[in-house]
Amino acid sequence: MSSTQDRPADEIIAIPECPHCQKPMPLCICDSIDVIDNKIELLILQHPQEQDRALGTARVAAQHFENAQVRVGLSWPSLSKILGRNVDPARWAILYLGSAKLADYDTDLDILAIDRKGDAEMSQKSLLRDIEGVIVLDGTWSQAKALWWRNAWMLKCQRVILGPAAPSLYGKLRREPRKDGLSTIEAAGMVLSALQKRPKIAETLNASFERMLARYREVQAEIPELAPKTKKRDWRRRGSAKKK
Repeated sequence: MSSTQDRPADEIIAIPECPHCQKPMPLCICDSIDVIDNKIELLILQHPQEQDRALGTARVAAQHFENAQVRVGLSWPSLSKILGRNVDPARWAILYLGSAKLADYDTDLDILAIDRKGDAEMSQKSLLRDIEGVIVLDGTWSQAKALWWRNAWMLKCQRVILGPAAPSLYGKLRREPRKDGLSTIEAAGMVLSALQKRPKIAETLNASFERMLARYREVQAEIPELAPKTKKRDWRRRGSAKKK
């Protein structure tokens, strides 16, 4: 593969995108994705300004599940409107960290249900056992916070937080302001593994994430256009929220 840096400007053509993951084709790993039959539905709500096609993971995460979808927007009138059917939001979990940190709670759980005040719910097992679907917010920390505040119906859902044992696999490619900040694919894998008691889910998604990052590193030097654009300010360090 020749570097685009060596080509005249008029010879550089647009890099086609995969219609499924919407990543530039050199970064696509769709042909290696194993689809999982998930009992608990996955809904990823993506902020419209989340433009990182190269390193974003929302659509890659959703492709792993038979029962999953990605919706892009800022606000929706209700969860039922998003799904196109009547659902009880209380039977859905929403992953939103906010200012909460699992390390601050007296628990050995990997996933914790908390109430509107940020206190741990009393009946953890019964609440999480009845969950029918999971909502993950995809965007920078400030973007996820905006989604949370613009959709009042989210307060009707069961809020959960995670306590990952290790930092995100992103490493230096994308730094998070908190050690418990995960990519969307890692967060989705972790929460669905915990709720369905199937560790293989997290293992499968993390393996795909590692392949995606390895592919990115392979082509990064050859195709500079695939590198995320540098922003003047690091908005990931403002506010609090999830992840993609």
